[in-house]
Amino acid sequence: MTTTTVRRRRRTGRRALSAFAIVLALVWAFPVYWMVNSSFQPVGKLRAPTPAWVPFGSGTSGEAYGRVLDADFWDSMQLSLTVTFLSVAAGLVFAFLAALAISRFRIRGKATFIVVILVVQMIPAEALFISQYKMLSGWGLFNSVAGLTLLYLAMILPFTVWMLRGFVAGVPAELEEAAMVDGCSRFRAFFTITFPLLAPGLVAAGVYGFLQCWNEITLATVVMDPSNRTVPLWLQGMTTVSNEAIDWPAVMAGATLVAVPVIGLFMFVQNRMTSGMVSGAVKG
Repeated sequence: MTTTTVRRRRRTGRRALSAFAIVLALVWAFPVYWMVNSSFQPVGKLRAPTPAWVPFGSGTSGEAYGRVLDADFWDSMQLSLTVTFLSVAAGLVFAFLAALAISRFRIRGKATFIVVILVVQMIPAEALFISQYKMLSGWGLFNSVAGLTLLYLAMILPFTVWMLRGFVAGVPAELEEAAMVDGCSRFRAFFTITFPLLAPGLVAAGVYGFLQCWNEITLATVVMDPSNRTVPLWLQGMTTVSNEAIDWPAVMAGATLVAVPVIGLFMFVQNRMTSGMVSGAVKG
């Protein structure tokens, strides 16, 4: 077999893999495209037997967005953003300190603590609803931002600790020791040498926590009143209208608007997140 034949076969193989990747990407992106396309269609056209594949033509407009951009949507968006960012910020701080203690210091019962983290993740969320409800009611935190934030923090904390532990363990402690030999204090050595190397891990863990809190619906259903809803509950309420037809273009418009913060976050942190996912999340 000549060198030219080998190169031709390799080139053909790469082209076949590239074509397969493109087809796979189109299949993955189609639901998102259909959601956006449906949000611009009138109700009659969306329910027609023949689907409209492109959001152009007669009757196409953005009226559905006008129907969903009301006070309820903005109140729900503000509530979700507030609870999500508070939960993620607090979760990263506590998880980072816990991961640092587990990876850098000799602690009695460290192995037991790690096993407990894994066991906590195995407990179904539904098994804790009654106890969580009574706890928040007793503390006066029912139907409040603080109460929902506390539950979301407990939800994301175990896996975030486990995830950041791998990143911290992946950074050699000798780097800090070398900086301390050169005259840096332990505090300065950590924040000037080690902490910048952990930024991808913090971003990856933050994205995980954001997605978990942003899409969560069961805890919010238990804790929050119908008049004080997060965006998943607001969107669910659009599909449970009684005695009238569901406005599917408005539902698709609402789903598109709910996805905008997630897309914006991914676009902002995609480089850091990609490097973080492959650098240390599975180490340790």
